[in-house]
Amino acid sequence: METIKSAIKLLVMVIFLGYILLWIIMPTNKFYLNWLPQIQSKTNSTYFGEQGAYMLIYSFPILFIAALSCLYLHLGNNCNDNNVKSSEGENISHFATWRRPVLVKGPLGIVSWIELSFAIMFIALLVWSFSSYLHGMFAQISQQAPAHDGEQAWVAKLEMSGLTLGLVGNICLAFLFFPVTRGSSVLQLIGLTSEASIKYHIWLGHIAMTIFTAHGLCYIIFWAKTDQISQMLGWDKVAVSNVAGEIGLLAGLAMWITSIPRIRRKIFELFFYTHHLYILFVVFFVLHVGFSYSCIILPGFYLFLIDRYLRFLQSQQRIRLVSARILPCDTVELNFFKSPGLSYNPTSILFVNVPVISKLQWHPFTITSSSNVDPDKLSVVIKSEGSWSRKLFQKLSSPSPLDRLEVSIEGPYGPASTHFTGHDMLVMISGGSGITPFISIIRELLSLANNSTGKTPRILLISAFKKSQDLAMLDLILPVLGTTLDISPLEVQIEAYVTREKKSAENNRQLVQTLWFKPKAEDSPVSAILGPKSWLWLAAIISSSFIIFLVLIGFLTRYYIYPIDHNSNTIYATSWRGGLNMLLICVSIVITATAAFLWNKKQHTKEMTRIQNTEKPTPIASPASWFYNAERELESLPHQSFIQATRVHYGERPNLKKLLMEIEATNVGVLVSGPKKMRQEVGEICASGFANNLHFESIAFSW
Repeated sequence: METIKSAIKLLVMVIFLGYILLWIIMPTNKFYLNWLPQIQSKTNSTYFGEQGAYMLIYSFPILFIAALSCLYLHLGNNCNDNNVKSSEGENISHFATWRRPVLVKGPLGIVSWIELSFAIMFIALLVWSFSSYLHGMFAQISQQAPAHDGEQAWVAKLEMSGLTLGLVGNICLAFLFFPVTRGSSVLQLIGLTSEASIKYHIWLGHIAMTIFTAHGLCYIIFWAKTDQISQMLGWDKVAVSNVAGEIGLLAGLAMWITSIPRIRRKIFELFFYTHHLYILFVVFFVLHVGFSYSCIILPGFYLFLIDRYLRFLQSQQRIRLVSARILPCDTVELNFFKSPGLSYNPTSILFVNVPVISKLQWHPFTITSSSNVDPDKLSVVIKSEGSWSRKLFQKLSSPSPLDRLEVSIEGPYGPASTHFTGHDMLVMISGGSGITPFISIIRELLSLANNSTGKTPRILLISAFKKSQDLAMLDLILPVLGTTLDISPLEVQIEAYVTREKKSAENNRQLVQTLWFKPKAEDSPVSAILGPKSWLWLAAIISSSFIIFLVLIGFLTRYYIYPIDHNSNTIYATSWRGGLNMLLICVSIVITATAAFLWNKKQHTKEMTRIQNTEKPTPIASPASWFYNAERELESLPHQSFIQATRVHYGERPNLKKLLMEIEATNVGVLVSGPKKMRQEVGEICASGFANNLHFESIAFSW
């Protein structure tokens, strides 16, 4: 199995390097004047026409990589987990220097050496492409019009500069959708999650919109200078459509402006709804340049469309919400019924929608439960901080308690594997609700400590809270009563800091309210959208949908477009051809993804029926009532020993530098989740070079 996985990874690497090499040689005259025409002459057929070459060169390699990545991840799920984790533990020391932060407080956020290296290489690719395109175009201007005066040459070069900017901007667009594809096999293959790579989407978006804005301004100035301002309204039948480009640019500018951090934080809903203009942006981009050239950006958007449609199918189900625990710190824990076959790794996230609050808003939350500890339950913790979460808390804590709450979900999404057991010690630093990712990590390590013979790392949890009532968040770390896990094998130390109170507010201690909800027959458990073999099914969807698209577009071209155009690209409207291609892509994805979803839903229903018929159900609620008030569940011995490991400091902030520098372990994983300033402070300490044993990782709520 490991040999097959290594072979797949090697093949993926070779194909990807070839794809990058293609981007490097693309701006050269050798490629455009010699190689591309030869490829087009050999692939030009009555079934695909000119776009056949572009799909072969630009689209097929990445879609093939995505399918191979699915196969690799499927095989990885079947491998021995201990072998995977031990090998990842060895890799930590090999890449320690590359993972170390190098930029902490800049506009890019916290950036590691490896991220900076790839960013520099990407910028170098943009600069190389721009200079190479410009050199070739300026040379043509000099050869074709040597007699032009200086002003005419300047105007011609301005037009070519605008064209060059458009071509370079397409490089950013080709990679723009990969980071926001939540269930991406490509990201998982290289050890990234969509949550962690959102910042790359932001970087690419800023660069792309800067270049495309300059592209548009160059052409507007050119048209104004040459008295062709009417070209702004031009929609040529078989050439570039200027109006389509302008509409796409306006949609992009609206998304760009509303994504400014100040606007996004203060008016998040404006940012959220405006970002759906990406549909207009992509559609009019295709109408602007034609489908053939759009094949350059097709792979990333194609994979995003598959992921987006699968999310839509999953979101149409109502999920069974078992209970809600309301903590005194304006926090609620939602507990969902989960399919026993669903497994996920710590730090995974779940998108939640509550229609009674908003039918359109989806909010991501870190999963706090462990699939190994809680086989039938999935939990998320929601702190009342924004308008949506405040409305949810008010509904659940109202004097008239609910007996049912309709909820839809998307996910879970998370890393394919974790490397936490590769460290000798884990230091987890959190601020406020930033503790939620660490709850799932501690539960997972607790399960490993009870069920594995291997050594689990020591844990130091440093948590900062504003008020003493926020300490109730610590009660969520251990599973509820009824579990047989023993905490003694796991060495845990907790340092809790209450920054705005000088002493414990014992008189204000409040009860934890637990609400139990009535189930409905049509409610579904949380389960993987494509079942336990989801990666295989995703590979099947990617490959079969693309094959169906090729068949449909082949028949359409051969029996409808070719009799009209005869591959001349001068008769049949380019925009109509692009629109038909986009429609057939959507049809192909809908057919294959719907078939896969319905098949897995049918199999899942059969499996759940079989489980219910063979196992005696365990009551999950008190028969006397669907809700009750209860004291904190701290009476059991494991919880008592857990409390003894906790020290609470009032009226002070943690001295993080002192705490980290005093650690003597050889291999220390430092995880930080909380406010931006806290993450920057920890990043600076780990980047200082005074403590080479500290391996930094920031967990940011990017979504």
